[in-house]
This record gives sequence, C-alpha cells and structure tokens, in this order.
Amino acid sequence: MIPVTKTASKIRFKAKLFRPAESDKADAWTFLSLPKNANAKLPSRGMTAVEGTINGVPFQATLEPDGQKSHWLKVNRKLCEAADAEAGDVVTLEIAPAAEEPEPSVPPDLKKALAAAAPKARTVWSDITPIARRDWIHWITSVKQAETRARRIKNACSMLAAGKRRVCCFDRSGFYSKSVSAPKAAV
Repeated sequence: MIPVTKTASKIRFKAKLFRPAESDKADAWTFLSLPKNANAKLPSRGMTAVEGTINGVPFQATLEPDGQKSHWLKVNRKLCEAADAEAGDVVTLEIAPAAEEPEPSVPPDLKKALAAAAPKARTVWSDITPIARRDWIHWITSVKQAETRARRIKNACSMLAAGKRRVCCFDRSGFYSKSVSAPKAAV
C-alpha cells in the first residue's frame, strides 16, 4: 500500500479490489479494505459515510467496520466500470467524511413493523438522526437467524415506543462482535 497523505481533510491511498468469495451476486460487486494509516484518519471506527473519488470517479458510500478496528468499502459494478477497474486491480482513492449523513435504506420487514407500531415508535423513529436509524437497522440486520431478526424488530418497535433513541449494547466498531467483518476474498 502507498502511504496516506492528507490535504484539506482528504485521505488519499491506494488499495486492491477483491471479489467476495461467498456471494450469490459475486460478479456484481468488489470490495477493498482500507489501509490502517488511512483508517486512522477517519472520525469513527463504526460505519462512516464518505464522499470522494476512486480512480478520479466521484462516489458516496458508507464504509463498514471490519471488526478489526478498520473499515472496508463495497464497490458496485457500475462504479467499477466507471473507474475502469475490476477485481485484482489497485485503485487510487481520495475520501473524506461526508458533509451530510445519508438517510439509510429501511428494510421492508422493519418498514412494515414500524407502520404497524405504536404512534410513539414512529415519532421517535422520525426524530432520531440518520446515524441512529442506521444503528438500529444494522443491529436488526446483522443477525443470521430469521427468528432473531424478527425478535429484534419487535424489540426495536417496543424500545422506540418507550422513547429509546439508541439501540442498547451495540458496538458500532464491530470490534467486539463476531457478526461484523469484511467479506472473505475469492482466491
């Protein structure tokens, strides 16, 4: 990896694109891991919204924690094509924390549960920050079992109805959670 330089809050680095080993749509996306020195300049060890360029092509994305106090970035096929890059290539990135936190996409099962939840739950959901909504969504979607997910959705609606604005016991960095990690690269 090339050393990171920082100018006007921009973090510059090079990283190799990898194809995920286990994905039913493995040809639809690639990913890269941030080098430790680039990661150290980010404001959070948890999910971090960034804007920047990859091979000069502008993008906005959310960096995911890798459970090792660093981050990884999912790069979709459209962005790879625009950046003239594919798995195995080393790409040049320039990123900075996003000026404005993007609104997270609410999964259909959570959306349906919130619609049926107590009015107070919907009010609290509308009033919390996009980061807090993203944390609730991540807490719900980070489980493997459908029963656990359904239970977390039910609990989230109850906690929101009780006025709870943040999910409990949630490690945004993923460092203490076995469910948070970067994808495994295909060989």
